[in-house]
Amino acid sequence: MKKLPTVYIETSIVSYLTARPSRDVVVLGHQEVTREWWGSSREFFDLRASNLVIQEASAGDSSAAAQRMALLASFKLLEINENALILSETLLRQGSLPAKASADALHIAIAAVHHIQYLLTWNCKHIANAQMRPQIERICRDSGFEPPILCTPEELLGDDDVD
Repeated sequence: MKKLPTVYIETSIVSYLTARPSRDVVVLGHQEVTREWWGSSREFFDLRASNLVIQEASAGDSSAAAQRMALLASFKLLEINENALILSETLLRQGSLPAKASADALHIAIAAVHHIQYLLTWNCKHIANAQMRPQIERICRDSGFEPPILCTPEELLGDDDVD
């Protein structure tokens, strides 16, 4: 049996999957792409999350949180270990992410220390950000970890025409 590529599902993904359709056209587009990826591509990946995703997804409106938690129930959870905490602090200390993005740094670090191939997110301010990516990747590598590919569902959609 072929080993599937691993994907760390960041909280924004489960939030977009379970949210009511937005009136904001950009957010609505992200929701639709996320649902398309979920319906057509997720089976080609080994999906992972962490207790940080669980913590974030369980916050807020109790009905919405219950939907997010139900979606996450079958996910394999990655441990927030000492290496992840050290790498997240390094990402913050060396300026690849601002101090207010400590949870975002921890998402990246968890994925990196567990050798996850992709980190799927709609957080383009601090995670899937082309300007920040080179420094994030350098810090991960300098710390002895291969960084995950930081991407949105749109970037990870399969090509239906590939034979």
